Amino acid sequence: MPPHLDPRPDARLCAALAADLDAADLRSESLRAAWGDDADDALARGIRSPLLHAIAHRKDPLATLGRLFVVGLPQPVADVAAALPTVGIEGIEALGLAARDGDVVAPAALIRPQSFVDADGVGEWWIASDLDEVALGGPLPPDHVLGVGGASRTLAALVMPEQVDRALDLGTGCGIQALLVSRHAGHVVATDISARALAYAELNARLAGVENIEFRFGSMFAPVAGESFGLIVSNPPFVITPRAEGVPAYEYRDGGLVGDALVEGFIREAPAHLAPGGAAQLLGNWETRSGVDGLERVRSWIPDDLDAWVIERERLTPLGYAELWIRDGGTTPRDAGFEPLLEAWLDDFAGRDVTAVGFGYVLLRRPSGLDLPTPERESSGAGVPRGEPDPESTRTASTVAERGGEGSDDGGGRLRRFERIEQAVSGVGTALRQGLRAHDLLAGGIPPRLVAAPDVTEARHHLPGQEAPSVIELRQGGGFGRTVAVDPALAGFVGACDGELTVGQIVQALADLFEVPLDALWADMRPRIRDLVVDGFLIPALT
Repeated sequence: MPPHLDPRPDARLCAALAADLDAADLRSESLRAAWGDDADDALARGIRSPLLHAIAHRKDPLATLGRLFVVGLPQPVADVAAALPTVGIEGIEALGLAARDGDVVAPAALIRPQSFVDADGVGEWWIASDLDEVALGGPLPPDHVLGVGGASRTLAALVMPEQVDRALDLGTGCGIQALLVSRHAGHVVATDISARALAYAELNARLAGVENIEFRFGSMFAPVAGESFGLIVSNPPFVITPRAEGVPAYEYRDGGLVGDALVEGFIREAPAHLAPGGAAQLLGNWETRSGVDGLERVRSWIPDDLDAWVIERERLTPLGYAELWIRDGGTTPRDAGFEPLLEAWLDDFAGRDVTAVGFGYVLLRRPSGLDLPTPERESSGAGVPRGEPDPESTRTASTVAERGGEGSDDGGGRLRRFERIEQAVSGVGTALRQGLRAHDLLAGGIPPRLVAAPDVTEARHHLPGQEAPSVIELRQGGGFGRTVAVDPALAGFVGACDGELTVGQIVQALADLFEVPLDALWADMRPRIRDLVVDGFLIPALT
């Protein structure tokens, strides 16, 4: 049985271990080169035999530490001592990362290199965490501290790259989000209800040589009562778990509350800890209950005076959700305990009349405290004659956007968007930041000149024998990868946005071309142009 030790983040020993890991070149590229691309991909799926076969005859430090800390297999004492000349076997024992057992050293933790890319460049850290179910040979213990998983990478990709004075990583786990945020924050507070997770997070910060993170123990916002932050990030323990006997409560994913109450609590409490202009970003689950859609329930938790952008990425049935998280804990349908766990989950959902569980992203932003500009009539900046009807007077925040989401830019007030996006996405953090900036810009009216974003393409679909297209679509190559159906007038508008002509000149030309009244055309196009600006299809021309 592998040793179950408490990590102890001693600064001197962490520095010595980092020196040895660096000397052994325990890096992602080196490991992948050592055992091959296929074996590396197999390890990500929990299959380790291909890589072990590839380095079976190697006893160099990279191979030894790869087997010991990346895979989680005991290694001969002599080989480990040779691979760790600075920290020594006694040092990794003192850190709680391994234990000598006769003539072998048995790992108590995994240490894996984790690459990152952000606005400041490319880098890699060593991230220590508990042994996974493959190394343990069975289900995870309740106090398991997870390494960098899919949810961690998802949150890292959607955090907006903004420079802030103070940031909060609530529920830090192994500390990866705190490390990432530390690159663009003056000071980071990392909290967790698990003392074991905090110890790993501090150890990982010391391995990385990062010194601007403060670690605090406690639940939710209790450790930061009365404090405010420019950025709050959280990959909280949001997994909905039955409060029933025999159901494991894994600290890394279960917050101890019923249903989606933890996510609701975060959303309701976070605004009090946001500095003016500050944003909170988190991952979460929400339930569709008694016929009330999950996104509508999330909408009801958010105060009206905040900007809110909520994106549902997946929706599972209760059965699909239960099976996913039972397997995540290391229990499979072949195990005797699977069916009782499944019954407990399904009974729990039935008790609240849950018919679906959504997963997605939540972005909240507090106003900067400055008065928003009064929305100007775009006629004054774009050249559209004064006196036209103002479509914004009849457009509300609950307008259903054409892209299929619920909510949109409301024409100068708060941004309220609640939508489902199922297609592949990329650069989400940058897209969210650009969307917020576009919303702020639109408070002063549509910019006089616009250009089509460089990743925007147009597709036209024709029925056989027909000259005019039956469908025209604008497609976005990056960000949220949206596809928007447009009519010939809006397609012509986007096509003419080259930064030379003003918005007003283009609309006037289209009104003449289609022989329609200018005020009617502008009333129809104006809200749709605003949506294209917020969505990143159109951007202000640099003048």
